[in-house]
Amino acid sequence: MAACVSPNLVSGQRFSPIGNFKHSSQILYKSPRPFLLRPRRLPSIACQADPTPSDSSPVTEKPPAETNSVNEESGQVVTSSTGASLPELPTKEVNKRIAVLSTVAALGLFLSARLDFGVSLRDLTALALPYEEALSNGKPTVVEFYADWCEVCRELAPEVYKVEQQYRDRVNFVMLNVDNTKWEQEIDEFGVEGIPHFAFLDKDGNEEGNVVGRLPGQYLVENVDALACGRESIPHARVVGQYSNAEARRVHQVADPRSHG
Repeated sequence: MAACVSPNLVSGQRFSPIGNFKHSSQILYKSPRPFLLRPRRLPSIACQADPTPSDSSPVTEKPPAETNSVNEESGQVVTSSTGASLPELPTKEVNKRIAVLSTVAALGLFLSARLDFGVSLRDLTALALPYEEALSNGKPTVVEFYADWCEVCRELAPEVYKVEQQYRDRVNFVMLNVDNTKWEQEIDEFGVEGIPHFAFLDKDGNEEGNVVGRLPGQYLVENVDALACGRESIPHARVVGQYSNAEARRVHQVADPRSHG
């Protein structure tokens, strides 16, 4: 076929197109189609940006949670400030409460340790009256034979202290250490075989009964109350519980002969 010659209106030159003109027109006609599809793919890519957080879950899931908190509380400044203030404001108030509670607890522990759990045999000995003075002041007397190595004596020290604080104005409390050779005569006189040994004396110094070893606290309270009220007898005149053997005492000479411990 003969080549077609088309005039050029702009330059006035002539050119002979290679190939079929119809094919070029089809290419120009088809080219917009993929161009029109591209903007359709862009929203699809934007939509795929939301599921992409599944691929990078630790990075993309956190920002939406933050934006949701911002939208709910209606303000980015509010959400950021609340996120920081929630841990800070309570901690200040809690610190104040902890400070107050700690001081109260410290005082409570100090008082409880001093009045109850912290009472030792040495404390009872320091508060006790000398034996000779107790027999001469006209009051009934409770004499406790003890030893520093006696476990039962140490366990009963807080209970004895409570009773002593309650009746100290009407009853004498005396502590005699069985390790002290000074009290050998009293140990034989009261027949001390186990400790702690509590001897209950009337205002004239006569023994009305004794309690030996670990027993319920009411036994000591009821006997001391009977002495304080001036009754003729005590409710528990001869009771023996778990005790330490007085024969196993370790004798030592006390430097101060005036010591009643």
